Amino acid sequence: MFEADDIREWRGHDVVDAEKRRIGSLEAVYVDTATDVPSFATVTIGLPTKRRLVFVPLAQATVGPGYLKVPWDRKVAKEAPSIDTDGELLAENEPEIFAHYGLPYSTGAGGERRLGRR
Repeated sequence: MFEADDIREWRGHDVVDAEKRRIGSLEAVYVDTATDVPSFATVTIGLPTKRRLVFVPLAQATVGPGYLKVPWDRKVAKEAPSIDTDGELLAENEPEIFAHYGLPYSTGAGGERRLGRR
């Protein structure tokens, strides 16, 4: 296993937890707006008639043959804040995503949002 050089190339691949249990499929990458480093991914979960996108941190993500492995438990990821498959992340919802994973959150010096979709 190795770290993904360009995580964006892994769209559509399975996202699995540390035990290699499938969480869902990688849909999009959100970067930290201050550094442009991939920070979170949206992962498609749910039944074909009721899909949604959950947010999963990409810190310490690694890739294997055909999958992206994150260090977060499948259950934790599936209970994470989500948006509709055609939805948009609102700036006021960013803090709850970070809080769900116990990660610190702060806006930019001018109050800028922290995550931007790429």
